[in-house]
Amino acid sequence: MRRSPAWIVVLALLAATAGLLAGRWFKPGSGGGEGYSQVGAARAAFVRPDPEGKPRDIGEWNGKLIVLNFWASWCAPCRAEMPVLDRIAQRHAGRGLAVIGIAVDEVAATREFLREHPVGYPILVDDPQTDGNLSTIYGNERKVLPYTVLIGRDGRILAQHFGLFDESALSAWLQPHL
Repeated sequence: MRRSPAWIVVLALLAATAGLLAGRWFKPGSGGGEGYSQVGAARAAFVRPDPEGKPRDIGEWNGKLIVLNFWASWCAPCRAEMPVLDRIAQRHAGRGLAVIGIAVDEVAATREFLREHPVGYPILVDDPQTDGNLSTIYGNERKVLPYTVLIGRDGRILAQHFGLFDESALSAWLQPHL
């Protein structure tokens, strides 16, 4: 069976395009989209309320190693990850680690969830209806939850992680920076 060279070229171009798109999708932090923070970039400044409505500025944690974890009350993997984050926050607080949860949720839903499942680390609310999407600004171009960003003591983004962490994976992710 003979195939024309034009048909082979078309297939090659389609395969190359599919490969580029897949590479962009599967490579964390590859963004390039305007507004996405990349590893090595300075963290974006923001103020968000806690569940009681008190405004909190990310600058409160200047000089700390920050685990910025985006989650929602309706997200099962997020809920499963929160006890892990709580233990890590307690274990490494003396080493300058701050875990900050950012609820990508409504204030009422966040407050209700935390009443039933309290954590010892600060929670801020990024209500998609009023505040926008802070996780996108911090590089969550896939818009998945949970999504975690590691911010160095100098305020630069050290790493980004899409999806659920278990305790050993989170500890290994943090260890070089503690």
